[in-house]
Amino acid sequence: MDDPPAGPTAPPDLAELVARFGARLAEAGVPVPPERTARFAHAITLVRPGTTRALYWCALATLVGDPAQVPVLDRVFGEVFVGLVDPADSRGDPNAPPLTGTTHVGPASRTAPPFGVPQAGPAGTGTGTDRTESGRREAPLRAWSSAEERLATRDFAELSPDELLALVDLMRREVLATPPKRSRRHRSAGHGHRVDLRGTLREARRTGGDPVRLLRRVPRTRPRRLVVLCDISGSMEPYARALLQLLCCAAGGAGSRQPKAEVFTFATRLTRLTGVLSGARPALALERAGRAAPDWSGGTRIGAAVKRFNDGYGCGGLARGAVVLIISDGWETGDPALLGTQLARLSRVAYRIVWANPRTQDPRYRPAVGGMAAAWPYCDAVVSAHRLDALGELSAALADPVRRRPRRFGEDP
Repeated sequence: MDDPPAGPTAPPDLAELVARFGARLAEAGVPVPPERTARFAHAITLVRPGTTRALYWCALATLVGDPAQVPVLDRVFGEVFVGLVDPADSRGDPNAPPLTGTTHVGPASRTAPPFGVPQAGPAGTGTGTDRTESGRREAPLRAWSSAEERLATRDFAELSPDELLALVDLMRREVLATPPKRSRRHRSAGHGHRVDLRGTLREARRTGGDPVRLLRRVPRTRPRRLVVLCDISGSMEPYARALLQLLCCAAGGAGSRQPKAEVFTFATRLTRLTGVLSGARPALALERAGRAAPDWSGGTRIGAAVKRFNDGYGCGGLARGAVVLIISDGWETGDPALLGTQLARLSRVAYRIVWANPRTQDPRYRPAVGGMAAAWPYCDAVVSAHRLDALGELSAALADPVRRRPRRFGEDP
């Protein structure tokens, strides 16, 4: 692992730092397969170590498979990280200079220099690393503590499967709510247009049968059904995985306030995945979805898939009064006119149609031709949803209670 150059530098990337540290361990004789490196990175994103001591325990718990390898880990960790400025040592005056000496990052029971490395001498007599005037090297720990935040600003297409799973905790904080709708059931209320006859007669028993107080009732409300049609063709594969993972996380993250989504995937055929995704961990749910949908990463026939949904599920009641989310980049290999006809048919029964298209992140994007040109007039909202920090726009579009159909592209306002 190369020492950082002198002077201000950009925060190092977590994946690069973990990979270099794993390579140093492998050179020293500790086998570090990619699975252990991924676990080390995942542990850092979960624990968010603010001190080198906490970072050491993350490495010890994930990179070592044999007690005989611990001394080697101590030595390599000491060569790489010993002497770092530990935030736990700078309590008190934030402007105070760092303490002298070597930061102890191993277990508290150690009395020898940490990890068997000689203590640093005066400035200029160290081990060749770039240090401050007090003989310490600045730690890049704050870059590790914000690893999830950095991943949140990257496009889903740029994330590896392990990096995508590292965003599970942040995705669980997302709330995918839908607008409320009136139910046929009622509840008692202080004010209302209808008299609660049963409740009034029940209360009259306390006053000798005289209805002294009239109780009222109002309709209950419940969230509208969320129906998801997700494109799993080759061009949409990374975004499909990310948004299906979001649906799994949101369903288990905020309890009963969030509606259970009806999920369908399509490429060359339509597959219902509601039962496959419910009640499973995100990683397991995505694995099951890949086995249940044989056309994963296949071609795209959006119009035919929407027609099969309308004929078999949507117009028969599943989409009636629901919020329909279509996740696709709009690449239609079939007839775009069929897509326009079927979306017009779907818009007559659905409450809102929201289209998530990652291509719309480009400000130069225009839905002038193809599938998006045919679908655009029937969408209440079009969002990008191409990375984690753009999912707020998707949540707002799903929760918007107002039905609106944008004007056709090219029409006068």
